[in-house]
Amino acid sequence: MAELPEVLPPDSSDPSEESGGGPVKSFLDHLEDLRWMLVRCAVALFLGIVLCLSASNYIIGFLKWPLERAQRMRTSSDPQITISVGTNILARFAANDPRQFPLGAGATNDAFFRLATVRVGSNDVLAVIPDPNPPAIAQQAMHVDLAVISPAEAFTVAIQIAIYGGFTVSAPFLIFFIAQFVLPALHQHEKRFIYRIAGFASGLFFAGVAFCYLVMMVVTLSATVGFSDWLGLRSSFWKASEYISFMCWFMLGMGLSFQLPLVLLTLVKIGLLDYRKLSSFRSYWVVAGLTIAAFVTPDGNPLTMFLMFLPLHVLYEISVIIAWRWDRKARRETAVDV
Repeated sequence: MAELPEVLPPDSSDPSEESGGGPVKSFLDHLEDLRWMLVRCAVALFLGIVLCLSASNYIIGFLKWPLERAQRMRTSSDPQITISVGTNILARFAANDPRQFPLGAGATNDAFFRLATVRVGSNDVLAVIPDPNPPAIAQQAMHVDLAVISPAEAFTVAIQIAIYGGFTVSAPFLIFFIAQFVLPALHQHEKRFIYRIAGFASGLFFAGVAFCYLVMMVVTLSATVGFSDWLGLRSSFWKASEYISFMCWFMLGMGLSFQLPLVLLTLVKIGLLDYRKLSSFRSYWVVAGLTIAAFVTPDGNPLTMFLMFLPLHVLYEISVIIAWRWDRKARRETAVDV
């Protein structure tokens, strides 16, 4: 009697490798893998906290850079013109062209003016006149220092740096250890999908953090000090703990907000949305986007909220374009099949 041929040749790969997950393990083996995953994550987090705690002064310098840049933007070596109303600053700008401002050619001193009513004949008119006694706040450029104003605040700042920085430094290792535990149980096509999503989400997150750090924070801090000057309140010292918390949460919120295309395109892929619905929802998105920006911005500054909404709206429009391209590609493939 002839022997039956083997269903699979010895050198061929099992098709279950493509459709199935990793090797089958017992429940206790999974618990052991989970235990070692948690141990590795705890060790990585502990080392990240220790590293950031030892480098706290460098991290604080990194977080102070937007504030220093905002101060340089509001400080000029050119003669400054300041217009005040009472004790409030109405406007402050550099007099670069001596033909436009009454400082005279080669002037090196600042000029101070105030908004007041002037009698002209029988009428009272509003005019800008020289101010011989300007308010003290008008004679000072932007200069804000971070300070600790309580005995325990320095320790609070150190703990903030350790926690925020520790999670940031150890995040790649935490994700890697979690992936080592989860990915072996997934199918090959699920792994490829996870890789694409992780790369796309990471790129959007870092783009949001970079935009917040390099652009939004500089404008926000400068506008905050300018608004304080307009109110007649001098911003000389800020609490270091509140500033660090403000910076970290703002950058985190901006990074998460940049995940908008990922959410929208995932809904398009599963069939809940398409480019026609996205286009028709544009007016509703403007209201929703402004609401999201108002909740995410920690200072409630309208300028900051608008600056945050602009890139989110651009990302929304990019999502609409990508959804339209997907729809057009699907219709072409359907026409070819027919």
